[in-house]
Amino acid sequence: MELGDLDLNQLVLFQHLMVERRVSKVADVMGLTQPAVSNSLARLRKLFGDELFIRTPSGMVPTPFAEQLSEPVGYALAMIHSGLNQHAKFDPARIARSMTIGMTDIGEIVFLPRLVERLSREAPGITLSTVRNAAVNLRDDMEAGRVDIAIGLLPQLKAGFFQRRLFRQRYVCLFRQGHRLDRKKLTLADYRAAEHLVVVSAGTGHGKVDELMRRSGIERLVRLTVPHFVGVGHILQATELVATVPERLAQRLAEPFGLSYLPHPAKLPDIAINVFWHAKAHRSPANQWLRGVVCELFADDQVVDPAEAAA
Repeated sequence: MELGDLDLNQLVLFQHLMVERRVSKVADVMGLTQPAVSNSLARLRKLFGDELFIRTPSGMVPTPFAEQLSEPVGYALAMIHSGLNQHAKFDPARIARSMTIGMTDIGEIVFLPRLVERLSREAPGITLSTVRNAAVNLRDDMEAGRVDIAIGLLPQLKAGFFQRRLFRQRYVCLFRQGHRLDRKKLTLADYRAAEHLVVVSAGTGHGKVDELMRRSGIERLVRLTVPHFVGVGHILQATELVATVPERLAQRLAEPFGLSYLPHPAKLPDIAINVFWHAKAHRSPANQWLRGVVCELFADDQVVDPAEAAA
């Protein structure tokens, strides 16, 4: 197949179908009639020799070939769009739009206060939204442009994504002030003897810590298990429980909730917190600006490691 066999608008329509999964919605987005969308899809099916989308009660489901085609088509369209608009200057003070960040509840606690304050001063017309990494298909939503960037420990975002290291941090033990462990040093025996709060944070790499401790034979008396970190401060403040958490979260919770934290007695690896963006958004002025703000506010080292910037 040659490029001359295709109309660029057909590829745009294909990409809209990948995102919307409904002919009626694509027709609205592109300002076409539903028969026109169906006719264009029929031509694409004939050109590619594949059904591309199968009609189901829940919408148009892409075939394996369409899934395979989606990333290169989306990347090519994004590069064309960026090339055509490369001279358009992005002025955050004059832009009115919404932007979405994928992050955990840890991220909302650690990053959002400073980020929102910065945007209110420099980009008052930008409305910020967050989505929990585990509540959406983050990979698909970033590819489709529904999520602009993601921040956190996200091992599932590899092929097709760029990433930039923000910082490394260790895990610590967090508990209320006056707790019997609230002293200069915490031993592994003390840790084993304590009652624990465990957070099962789906969709992130934090669960590997519990797995590593199990493999190392570190047994704990788990008194409470919760699915997120947002209630940790309230729970520890009023109980004798101990939680293993990332250090920056401990720093944010310690003063407001009257908590203390100590280095973890187990040999746990440091974790890397990165900002991620899809390759299709790499040259987007708005995306470049947002991730630049994030790096300026939170990156420990402003020097970009080329190995970390690779997709």
